[in-house]
Amino acid sequence: MTAPTNATQSTDAQAPSAKSPAEAAPSAVAIADALTGGTRPQRPSAASTSLTFGWRALLKIKHVPEQLSDVTLFPIIFTLLFTFLFGGALAGSTEAYIQFLLPGIMVQSLIMITMYTGYTLRGDIEKGVFDRFRSLPIWRPSPLVGMLLGDMVRFTIAAVITGVVGFLLGWRPEGGIVGVVVGIALILVFAFALGWIWTFLSLILRSANAIMGAAMMVIMPLTFGSNIFVDPSTMPGWLQAWVGVNPVSHLVTAVRDVMGGVAPGSELLLTLGWSAVLVAVFGALTMWKYRDPR
Repeated sequence: MTAPTNATQSTDAQAPSAKSPAEAAPSAVAIADALTGGTRPQRPSAASTSLTFGWRALLKIKHVPEQLSDVTLFPIIFTLLFTFLFGGALAGSTEAYIQFLLPGIMVQSLIMITMYTGYTLRGDIEKGVFDRFRSLPIWRPSPLVGMLLGDMVRFTIAAVITGVVGFLLGWRPEGGIVGVVVGIALILVFAFALGWIWTFLSLILRSANAIMGAAMMVIMPLTFGSNIFVDPSTMPGWLQAWVGVNPVSHLVTAVRDVMGGVAPGSELLLTLGWSAVLVAVFGALTMWKYRDPR
């Protein structure tokens, strides 16, 4: 009977003794101090996070420079094609027609390019990138706003290329460099507002091809049913009515005025008003869908 007792005592001696709560407490306190001892970094501002995502959009161009094909080739093709196609028939010469066409073709080129905003966003969504963005402690719209800000750089490149091609064809804006800069800035404001339509479509449509198809259905009547190519007075009455309320027509008229050295009229206020409405409506719809992607 003595042997079992000795074996039991030997086993108990070898077993590790359990620590009491009092003995375990110092280690928990040390961990808590390590986690809370430092200064907590401030939450990033809406501007900083938006600019960071804008820089991300530009880095994507750096790694895939083919993305610049739309902002380099489209403006050149559109400017050359429509100048030589309509110049002789409508104005007697390409040099005379380019004075009227160039501000409008610059508007059309930038508006056509905006649809790639939704195409790119849809690709990121399908890869699951935006699921990670939603979990970050940042201003909620910053990934979308930053992407649109990054696109502003692309649009500026397209506007500059269009202006250079037009200058080589004989375009001489009477408003000078200041008028050209103000006109481009006005186009960029409208393009930024229009981009919210494509961001919303990218959240409700299931494929990038579907976004491109829907965008073309919106852009075609906006651009070709406007005063970009001809004076609306030569159009039938029903088409003049559409051109008169078309926001692109207001934008083109305002851009022609400032680039031509003429004080802009009500078209400038209408363009800014349309831009505000687009951001308010489609920006709100985009954020509603972005918060609840189901």
